[in-house]
Amino acid sequence: MDVTQIFGSNVFNEEIMQKRLPKDTYKALRKTIVDGTPLEPQVADVVANAMKDWAIEKGATHYTHWFQPLTGSTAEKHDSFISPTESGGVVMEFSGKQLIQGEPDASSFPSGGLRVTFEARGYTAWDCTSPAFLKEDAAGNVTLCIPTAFCSYNGEALDKKTPLLRSMDAVSKQAMRVLRVLGNTTSKRVLSTVGPEQEYFLVDKKYFAERLDLICTGRTLFGAPAPKGQEMEDHYFGQIKDRVSEFMKDLDTELWKMGISSKTKHNEVAPSQFEMAPIFSTTNIATDHNQLVMETLEKVALRHDLVCLLHEKPYAGVNGSGKHNNWSLSTDDGLNLLEPGSTPHDNEQFLMFLSALIMAVDRHADILRASAANSGNDHRLGANEAPPAIISIFMGDELTEILEAIKSGRKTRGKKSSYVEIGVDTLPPLPKDNTDRNRTSPFAFTGNKFEFRMVPSSASVSGPNVTLNTIVAEALDEIATRLEKARNLNKEAAAIIRDTMKKHGRIIFNGNNYSDEWVAEAEKRGLPNIASTVEALAAISSPKALAVFNKYKVLSRKEMQARHEIYTEQYAKQINIEGLTALDMARTLYIPAVISYVSELSQSVCMAGEAGVSTAVQKNLLSKVTALLESAYNKISLLEKAIGKAQEVDKAAKQAAVYRDEVFITINSLREDIDALEMLVPRDIWPVPTYADLLFKL
Repeated sequence: MDVTQIFGSNVFNEEIMQKRLPKDTYKALRKTIVDGTPLEPQVADVVANAMKDWAIEKGATHYTHWFQPLTGSTAEKHDSFISPTESGGVVMEFSGKQLIQGEPDASSFPSGGLRVTFEARGYTAWDCTSPAFLKEDAAGNVTLCIPTAFCSYNGEALDKKTPLLRSMDAVSKQAMRVLRVLGNTTSKRVLSTVGPEQEYFLVDKKYFAERLDLICTGRTLFGAPAPKGQEMEDHYFGQIKDRVSEFMKDLDTELWKMGISSKTKHNEVAPSQFEMAPIFSTTNIATDHNQLVMETLEKVALRHDLVCLLHEKPYAGVNGSGKHNNWSLSTDDGLNLLEPGSTPHDNEQFLMFLSALIMAVDRHADILRASAANSGNDHRLGANEAPPAIISIFMGDELTEILEAIKSGRKTRGKKSSYVEIGVDTLPPLPKDNTDRNRTSPFAFTGNKFEFRMVPSSASVSGPNVTLNTIVAEALDEIATRLEKARNLNKEAAAIIRDTMKKHGRIIFNGNNYSDEWVAEAEKRGLPNIASTVEALAAISSPKALAVFNKYKVLSRKEMQARHEIYTEQYAKQINIEGLTALDMARTLYIPAVISYVSELSQSVCMAGEAGVSTAVQKNLLSKVTALLESAYNKISLLEKAIGKAQEVDKAAKQAAVYRDEVFITINSLREDIDALEMLVPRDIWPVPTYADLLFKL
């Protein structure tokens, strides 16, 4: 396999455009992509025709406007290229209008009241900054996919892409103001960039099919621990099994064809858990690519009789999955604005942008926490496997010392480059980074970027990056305004760093975020500790959030309030499904199986008694099982009542709170009894595959 030939072969990329488009058309399209100028209709017609011819040559018969509604997944409606002729035949056509605009039913997607059933019109609009691509399925169908934004008839954003594009413009505008006042005259635009790592689990398809909880909710609602978990620490970076390696090979091939730079793959910490990581790209394209990564993981897994689980916590007792969002800012001419260089203490530009991050994250920690909130992540955060729900920044000792020195007016000195001496003559000394790596930190500086480690594995990375771009834009706006008014630029830059550290330095923490001491210390510092999704989502509709997103024209107040409504409802619906699934499994699987076992035990007691032998073991076991059976049966009734109570609540936020405080708690209580029964009932009677089956039989 020649990777260089495969990579991007299914992408209508710049190389293809240069070959297939007239020079004037190509230049006009590039100007739209780079400078954001409007695209002329005649240019769109030429591009559409070239795109269609390329797609048909590659086997495509249909096209789709591929978009990202507020479900968090993607959506597509396929239309063929065929157009009837007067002679009764067909021709293959695709116009500029069809390329630029589509019209899906907006009332059938989450809108938070922005659309209602009798006002159904919505539009998809071609996002030419993200290249069109081809998707292939197992049946051999090839579809031309056109990345698009999705908005209502009135122009409100109904998707994940529109606010992302707006936020990229906002942060670029404010970052350019800072660069200009610092003397940069060459850069024309600043781009936020992201490299989202993706964790996931694989499970054998036959076992998945026997677990209603995995099918309906993506996680196991019941399941006693396997005799072995992750305590031997032998899975992380371990040898990849042949079956998994075959899957990963096909996954890489499919991703490479779509121009997705799948770079790294390895075993993760938990059994049957894995990770892939791409090379970073602009935030818009990275977000599109991550959506395709999740789709492709699920699709390719099925070809190998596997199922990919993207839920944040599919199994209790072992590590869950997240997504590390590696975020930075770069200029259009290749300058990484978060690169400290060899002398960070003298790098004024770097220190200004670093100050903006500190300022932004401390001011809006609650909004950033909300961007990483969903029901699955509630199982992970703070569980000694993921960052806690307290937002803090890991900066490393050297950078922290530089900032503290400027804050106190001391002279700053950079450290000389150092090396790690391993102590073996044949091994070379290793260059030492200026920071260690803190895996417990939710927001860590890792050399030339920040790693936001709280993002849920199943979620779009759009929300966290919209938030980062917007809050950083606000901080850069403030910094630019101060610098533009300054008489002495160097003195004002130092003053900005001092003020930032005095007001916002509390957000920097380089220690163990898992420790109880940090929880207490964070409270002293006044940092928010937002434990659940229901609490976190409240920040979206706060006056502070409404003001900052509205000011930078990323999301209007109406759009923000709609999102709060949608995400809160989604949380309630997810817990409702979990509750109903738990009821179904308990009633139709576990209770009947245990009753059958009780019957066997009872017969054994009678038969042993008649034979005159001891029945102490059978009676003791029968007593334990029947006590747990009765307890579980009573909790089924309690769960049913809790679900009914939650369903009767009208207000979304209040309903979500009932699902969190009563339904979710009762599900867990029922689980305790069912899992205890699993440890007592014979394997051949137990009605579902166990954790040992799910985790260790790949």
